[in-house]
Amino acid sequence: MTPTADYSAALVEGPWRHEFVPANGARFHVALAGPERTAAPLVVLLHGFGQFWWTWRHQVTALADAGYRVAAMDLRGAAASDKPPQGYDTPTRTRDVAGVVRSLGHERAVVVGHGFGGTAAWAMAAMQPAATAGVAAFSSPHPARVHMPLMHQLTPQAMRLMALAQLPTLPEKRLRDTDLLERVFALGAARPLPAEAVELYRTVMRIPFAAHTAAEALRWTLRSSTPRPDGLRFTSAVRRVLELPTLQLHGELDGLVRRDRADADGAAFSRDFRFEVLDDVGHFLPEEAPEQTTAILLDWLPRATR
Repeated sequence: MTPTADYSAALVEGPWRHEFVPANGARFHVALAGPERTAAPLVVLLHGFGQFWWTWRHQVTALADAGYRVAAMDLRGAAASDKPPQGYDTPTRTRDVAGVVRSLGHERAVVVGHGFGGTAAWAMAAMQPAATAGVAAFSSPHPARVHMPLMHQLTPQAMRLMALAQLPTLPEKRLRDTDLLERVFALGAARPLPAEAVELYRTVMRIPFAAHTAAEALRWTLRSSTPRPDGLRFTSAVRRVLELPTLQLHGELDGLVRRDRADADGAAFSRDFRFEVLDDVGHFLPEEAPEQTTAILLDWLPRATR
């Protein structure tokens, strides 16, 4: 049997501090950096599937050095955050993020997300506008799915992963006990992620219930694209034109989310929209191209915090 891990495996030491804050009936772990004062603009960073706050390690320090207060958050069910039995839909996650913003003493934040975290960031703008100053979504098309349905946004490999996630218990076991997570990273990236990073992600996935909650998020993502009541409510809620600044960044060689027309709904639903593609980069932008990703983010952030 694969040994379990303790949540402390996610509390990686570095030029940041770890805190636990209450929000939406749960407790969330955030890695904080930058000024303590709440007058500094807050930037909240949301990770994608199979990862945790540490995916933003390069950006946390760079944004803090630029004067921003940075909170890299473990989403509900991930790493060191609470893992309640339900709430792995995107609307609940937007309430989680809005609650964390308030618990940190801010009214609003720029929300930056990667993958599933990018979906939550897009949804924040529509569902939690009072708490959202701007949105940056990396490797994450707008979830309105008007011009491009989910099955056409994802590569065949990603669709097979989504189909696997619909099975009961099997995805959890494979995430915890096999090299499935490593294969997901290999499929998405243009070049392999560092072996030590992959091993840390696999270790954190073995924290009790982390694999189950990751699979639950995959299940909801596919179900939300069907004519189920919760999916219809969600897509209706996010189909609103956004006035706040938005940034969408995509890797040309993304092996999980198709590059072609990835910006279609973003351009349609945002009046202040910036879209950029990084050449020779895959799905995991913050880690595969940390310097380019950080430079674009720092260039765009003043527009969202003015």
